[in-house]
Amino acid sequence: MNFLKRTLSLSLSCCLALATVPGGFAAQADQSATPPPVQAAQQTPQQLQQLVAPIALYPDALVAQILAAATYPDQIVEADRWLQQHSELKGEQLGQEVDKQPWDPSVKALVEFPSVLANMDKNLSWTSSLGDAYVNQQQEVMNAVQAMRDRAEKAGNLKSTSQEKVSNEGQTIVIEPADPEVVYVPEYDPWLAYGAPIGIWPGWYSYPGLYLGGPGIAFGLGFGIGFFGGYGWGWHHWGYDWHHHGIMYNHNTYISHSRIFVNRNSFNHGGGFHGANGFHGGGEFHGGGGRGFAGGQHGFTASHGQSGTHSGAFSGFNHGGVTRGFSSRGHASFGGGFHGGGGFHGGGGRR
Repeated sequence: MNFLKRTLSLSLSCCLALATVPGGFAAQADQSATPPPVQAAQQTPQQLQQLVAPIALYPDALVAQILAAATYPDQIVEADRWLQQHSELKGEQLGQEVDKQPWDPSVKALVEFPSVLANMDKNLSWTSSLGDAYVNQQQEVMNAVQAMRDRAEKAGNLKSTSQEKVSNEGQTIVIEPADPEVVYVPEYDPWLAYGAPIGIWPGWYSYPGLYLGGPGIAFGLGFGIGFFGGYGWGWHHWGYDWHHHGIMYNHNTYISHSRIFVNRNSFNHGGGFHGANGFHGGGEFHGGGGRGFAGGQHGFTASHGQSGTHSGAFSGFNHGGVTRGFSSRGHASFGGGFHGGGGFHGGGGRR
């Protein structure tokens, strides 16, 4: 009897073990099937050169403003829509109203160049890629700007004119306005102005007043900056320290306080992200003070990150669906074309 009891007990134990083994294997299989967190790859020098091609031939201070403002794509959208809605403002009145806005100084500065601001809104995927690259690969971005200027100079398309002064300081090519009170934004095809053609940025849309069909560079309107000179965000407060690869604002190194992008170089393995300004994220990032991303809506959320990932709000080259979604919102204001106002209003422009 005892033998039968032991045999029955052993049989029941074996059956129970066999019944639980498939579940254990299934749990192990499910765990192994969970993909690891995706880490955004750094952009290559060639990709960065393609990224900066549309702005590399702009004056240094304007390049600085654009790179800084690109870290605030939500504010770029808001500022461009605001400018469209207030096209009647000109000169000093425009400066006064812009000064009241809660935008970053770099975004306010771009209101002096409405065509540049509108182009960044229209090409929002490119703008956000530029901001992400500047946050994470600042030195490489500026190396790319210099590489493209060198290519344009060797192609005979970059030289001093009555609109701008091009000078060489060692290995560095500097571009400044010929007249310190009038800034000309060069018009060129960013894919043809550097000699051998380069690949077009995916989804790129040209903007009137900034784009020239064919190789070479031309100049249209000049933007008088006198109306904005008295504001702390105006033209004369911006520059670039090529030696240290940094944007200069008010004679100090510019620091972006945007929470849109994650500084993957300062990733905190304890479970959060460290932004360029020391921001510690908890998995959710809110854009630019919560102002409206599309048409003034409040509570814009840039992205929902997963703990342990390196990817930011707009990570990677030619970003994914989130950024393309923002970009499509940017296109909506143009109705498939170009928004009213011509892109040259309110700048004190003159030929």
